[in-house]
Amino acid sequence: MTETVPTSFLTQEAFDRLKAELETLSGEGRSEIAKRIEAAREEGDLKENGGYHAAKEEQGKMEARIRQLTQLLDHSKVGETPADDGIVEPGMLVTVEMFDEEETFLLGHREIKGDSGLEVFSEQSPLGKSINGKKVGQSAKYQTPSGTTITVKILKAQPYKA
Repeated sequence: MTETVPTSFLTQEAFDRLKAELETLSGEGRSEIAKRIEAAREEGDLKENGGYHAAKEEQGKMEARIRQLTQLLDHSKVGETPADDGIVEPGMLVTVEMFDEEETFLLGHREIKGDSGLEVFSEQSPLGKSINGKKVGQSAKYQTPSGTTITVKILKAQPYKA
């Protein structure tokens, strides 16, 4: 059985930023950590060498990030900013009414937001799936992991501009 990886929407800006991060980590990042591990290894007994173990742990985290970025970039749909037509789709800043309160978030992959501080919901999430393709004024329902059904009303849907 082959596992299919869901496609994630990324803006061109987010794709370029993540690709640059991947190139840095894969190139100079790997070289730097290899030098640090080698220098720590030369200090002697590896069992009690804190610098060696810290460098190896950092290497593991870096390799995990490289794998994460590679998978994301390989399975992403890079798109232009969506049309400002009031239809919810990935790349939109969406305002909904939920629990009698307004909530605004970005629909798409969390890496789109960069340093914006926005809350992001994936188009693959229960909320994202329920509102994707809906128009302003329409309502949607989705089920939480605990089984609760939540109704949301779409108040605004505008293209996100980083």
